[in-house]
Amino acid sequence: MRKIILMATIALLASACQLKIGKNKKPITKPEITIKGGRLTPEALWAMGRINSVHPDEHSQKIAYTISYFSVEENRSTSWIRICQLDTNGKLELVDQFVGHSPAWHKGMLCYINKENKLVMRHGVKCGYAKEDVIRGFDKDIEGFLFSPDSNKVILIAQVKTISSTEDKHPDLPLASGRVVDDLMYKHWDEWTETAPHPFLCDLEVAYGRIKTANCIDLLEGTPYESPMKPFGGVEQLAWSPDSKQIAYTCRKKNGLEYAVSTNSDIYLYDIETDTHTNLTEGNGGYDTNPSYSPNGEWIAWQSMARDGYESDENRLMIQNLKTGEKRFLTEGMETNVDSYYWKDNNHLVFNAVWHATTMLYEVNIDKSKNNVTCLTSGQYDYVPGGNIGDVYYCLRHSMIEANEIYCFTHSSQTDQQDSTITQLTYENDNIYSQIEMGTVEPRWQTTSDNKQMLTWIIYPPHFDPTKKYPTLLYCEGGPQSPVSQFWSFRWNFMMMAANDYIIVAPNRRGLPGFGNEWNEQISGDYGGQCMKDYLTAIDEFVANEPYVDKERLGCVGASFGGFSVYWLAGHHDKRFKAFIAHDGIFNMEMQYLETEEKWFANWDMGGAYWDKDNKIAQNTFANSPHHFVDKWDTPILCIHGEKDYRILANQGMAAFDAAKMRGVDAQLLIFPDENHWVLKPQNGILWQRTFFAWLDKYLK
Repeated sequence: MRKIILMATIALLASACQLKIGKNKKPITKPEITIKGGRLTPEALWAMGRINSVHPDEHSQKIAYTISYFSVEENRSTSWIRICQLDTNGKLELVDQFVGHSPAWHKGMLCYINKENKLVMRHGVKCGYAKEDVIRGFDKDIEGFLFSPDSNKVILIAQVKTISSTEDKHPDLPLASGRVVDDLMYKHWDEWTETAPHPFLCDLEVAYGRIKTANCIDLLEGTPYESPMKPFGGVEQLAWSPDSKQIAYTCRKKNGLEYAVSTNSDIYLYDIETDTHTNLTEGNGGYDTNPSYSPNGEWIAWQSMARDGYESDENRLMIQNLKTGEKRFLTEGMETNVDSYYWKDNNHLVFNAVWHATTMLYEVNIDKSKNNVTCLTSGQYDYVPGGNIGDVYYCLRHSMIEANEIYCFTHSSQTDQQDSTITQLTYENDNIYSQIEMGTVEPRWQTTSDNKQMLTWIIYPPHFDPTKKYPTLLYCEGGPQSPVSQFWSFRWNFMMMAANDYIIVAPNRRGLPGFGNEWNEQISGDYGGQCMKDYLTAIDEFVANEPYVDKERLGCVGASFGGFSVYWLAGHHDKRFKAFIAHDGIFNMEMQYLETEEKWFANWDMGGAYWDKDNKIAQNTFANSPHHFVDKWDTPILCIHGEKDYRILANQGMAAFDAAKMRGVDAQLLIFPDENHWVLKPQNGILWQRTFFAWLDKYLK
């Protein structure tokens, strides 16, 4: 009865649409910009709208997507949600837009989180009219939500306090800033660990025509565990069973040192009627994440890594029959990672995965009698799945020359053939693209020092003239195991580098996914080995074969592992390069082993502790630390770091800068007190770009 009352109340609610605007700040809207000179600029990059996700809904036949706009002047952004539908000509028609984030459809209604971090249901979306109903009764800031299929309950994600503060322990010292630490994981990514996200199971009730929560239960009450897991996990790490009787959630039930050295998370099934938790993936050593039930509830799918401590292990798509216990590895033989996925129907799942430096969409049939994996897309792009409305697939697509836009295409599961037709639905940044000339991107296969084939992207400046000589940059990727695919970055932007008349050489060196497991795994325990030879192969072969490259004007740039690569190459480049830039890189690997928060990463990739003198892999790792080769530094270097980076502490960049100056090498330090491993604030982002190119231009032009 409660379900009937609730849904009936929802259906009757309707009123004029109004924007939710903060008390003091107006939402940021799409900026207008005029670009002089026809080249991409930092200001133009920050004026671009950033489409972040797309959510099609079979029930309402509408599409929701999120987009962010930034104001450099105000140094902030606003996230918008747009509701659209296809008109009779197949064009995307705007129905409504409002400020918010994390949209999801439920029974044809759009639900989202507003700027006050409250859950909102938006009803009666039609012709610009709607009703925003803020769900009452939950007093914490909401970070994610999932409605039960029967509409009787909702899961709400909120932070709970897990560590007593100094003020809690010493109430007479309210201004004391010191922290007393007793165990590891006291910091993570960019924050001091004081809270953990927990899932709260709440009833939904209707009172006086308004929806409210009641009887909320913390499914992890009294524990320090995370679900979803920090730092980047979201509501995709939980799922409802179709009958609304069971919740699947991701959790690594570990704390402190045990958490710091292990990637062993599991999928737990919580039975609402019996109040019991069952570990579905007990016995698997690595990450198990992102569960999802098939529409009929027969199967549950999730992503799984096999080995504990190895965060870059092959990320497999798994399914298990909930009645028989049959378990299957659906992507066996692909030797690449499943990045994200969804159930299209009871027999098919759609996922994206990188192969040979592009990320395509795939469909897998769980019927073992059929050809189980079909590639749905093609071209020099990266795709992100959104969902289906009938036979129409909706997705995001980007490349090195275009930021995210929404596309759709059709495909028949009956034919198992790739559909060549794809339609662009949004043109968010055409106002900017129409004013500039982009560079061009070319793939090249190069022969490495051990006689293997490596795919390298070559990015050319706009109006490239092969009769001229160009300064050229070697780009060093981070991760270390993240692909140099067709990504679009709002900081490490290849079109920006090309707009400044640089050629960029971006190799998929050893240790990157999309070229098989052996290629991906080679880097672990060999940071200063074959991957560095691959970098030198990439730049040397290109310089040797192309007369338009000025070999006297070569630079080398990179962040994270790319920053480590720059520091390492600074001591081994034999005067190839005339300028270096390292962002958030590891300089002293012995200190990094102790400073980083996720110890599993250091243990796996470095091979172990530096004090283990009998560990040959570890000893080789630390012997190849960049700081050991500062005596060979002879080339100007710019060091960039954020002081809120707890993955690689800022002292690494400061130490590298100090070492260069003490060696008599021209050096510069750009330090951000309020940025983490990334630069996220608009004015800092523009400062980053200006400093980056000023340094390169000083030595390469």
